[in-house]
Amino acid sequence: MAHRVGMEVSIAISHAVQMCRAEAIAAYPITPQTHIVEHLSSMVANGELDAEFVNVESEHSAISTCIGMSATGARTYTATSSQGLALMNEILYIVSALRLPIVMTVANRALSGPLSIWNDHSDIMGARDIGWIQIFVENGQEAFDHSVMAFKIAENHQVLMPTIINLDGFILSHVVEAMEFPDQELVDKFLPSYHPRFQLDPDNPVTMGAFAMPEVYTEVKMGHQMALTGAYEHILKVWKEWGDLTGRRYQPVEKYRTEGAKILLLTMGCLSEVAEVAVDEMREAGLEVGLLKLRMWRPFPFADLRNAVGSAKLLIVCDRALSLGGAAPPVLAEVRSAFYAMRGRPQTASFVIGLGGRDVTPGDFKNIVAQAQEEAQHKPTQEYHIFGVRG
Repeated sequence: MAHRVGMEVSIAISHAVQMCRAEAIAAYPITPQTHIVEHLSSMVANGELDAEFVNVESEHSAISTCIGMSATGARTYTATSSQGLALMNEILYIVSALRLPIVMTVANRALSGPLSIWNDHSDIMGARDIGWIQIFVENGQEAFDHSVMAFKIAENHQVLMPTIINLDGFILSHVVEAMEFPDQELVDKFLPSYHPRFQLDPDNPVTMGAFAMPEVYTEVKMGHQMALTGAYEHILKVWKEWGDLTGRRYQPVEKYRTEGAKILLLTMGCLSEVAEVAVDEMREAGLEVGLLKLRMWRPFPFADLRNAVGSAKLLIVCDRALSLGGAAPPVLAEVRSAFYAMRGRPQTASFVIGLGGRDVTPGDFKNIVAQAQEEAQHKPTQEYHIFGVRG
């Protein structure tokens, strides 16, 4: 049986981690992810969660501590945001190289400077090549569901990859939404106890984090690449199993009113729901516009994206981060690579939106579509547009 609750999304994520019976948590508070680990700390202190909660002095120490705990075979969790994720950066590569199935929530937030506590995707785009599985969610139910599924994906012996669940800071993390919680029995059935394939044990010594000479480094990185891309099929299996249990099904690229659409918007995160409103209004006005929502960021779902675009003529990619000094924003670069050398590929337009928490409305999406349509009739004068720049 499931029960419906109204709850702040951050607190719901804490309950998901509790229901997954996490055994080890190390975290440092940083806005806007603080409520997640604050509530987990209370759960541990009150005896509601049988886990070790380690208070550390920085995010660098948090992820380092998680490495030690995960290496001993504990189901391990942490959360961070923005500058905290950047401070972890050195260690994040090590986690994935060691194939430690740590689960981390990132409450996406702009990077300094200037200092901003508000939402965009610049933090995670700065960590796109760390070798972790990375998933984006757009509402509280998805945040809960994917937090549970992340442990099962990461701990699969055919995967053994750390996993990040991205949710938009404040816009999603701090709102109260209606969600459906499964019973503990269902979660236990779905997610059995973690049995590590390798672990630090004085009685059975293993080497972790070994030095690599040039003669083997390339082959090791190739193995990492194959493991991460190979995780794709296992992610889909876990999503299907969860869908069979709960009725809530997820896809790497999700479609909204794409039937017959000649123009497609592509978004990530909670602004996808805002874009849905805009698509509804444009459809009612007779404009053949649809929406693609990119859920799986790593491994990147190239084939799914090509199939989802279908015969659309114009694909409008909405990034929420800049690649400073680069030719294309991060998501646009991946999208274009998906269609490289493909005949009949759609024309792409690029808009950077919502930087530093700037509000994006349905009207803004309609203006973006109108501008992209106008420019599609001529040779584009810019690689991308930063939408709504003032002055």
